[in-house]
Amino acid sequence: MNTSAARSSSDEDGRFKLLDVALQQQGYRQDALIEVLHLAQKSFGYLDPSVLRYVAKKLKLPPSRVFGVATFYKLFTLKPKGRHTCVLCIGTACYVKGARELLAAVEQTANIHAGEVTADGAASLTTARCLGACGTAPVVVYDDAFRGQQSAKDVSKCWKDWLTHEPAAAS
Repeated sequence: MNTSAARSSSDEDGRFKLLDVALQQQGYRQDALIEVLHLAQKSFGYLDPSVLRYVAKKLKLPPSRVFGVATFYKLFTLKPKGRHTCVLCIGTACYVKGARELLAAVEQTANIHAGEVTADGAASLTTARCLGACGTAPVVVYDDAFRGQQSAKDVSKCWKDWLTHEPAAAS
């Protein structure tokens, strides 16, 4: 999809209008790229290639630079996430205290690997090199809620709940 196609579809999409407002508020400054990408991801759920090209065009940046920033920072994602998100820390402290077992438990329970989304879109699994809570290792972030001292049983229970409840009933 080219940028003009993204723009024509944006005429009907309020998310592009929010993005346009943010771009205008930032004065179309190239150094506002990270803030603009953050808002774009918040609005769209992830950074689709057409959105990246749109931002590049509006900020007068090469698309390769926008893509490079989007792929460099772990907080950005180029794929849709599940309705629920799970981030497993695999940093040194968490790894030593059992992160590998937690990852294996999630993979077995959900039948997905890190970086994937369940087939029904219920949940996505990602890993992080460090979440900065080493004193409570192993750490897992469930839908933006940090939980320390997690066990394989803890992560399996959460995932089973996510996978067996309707989206409206999930918490």
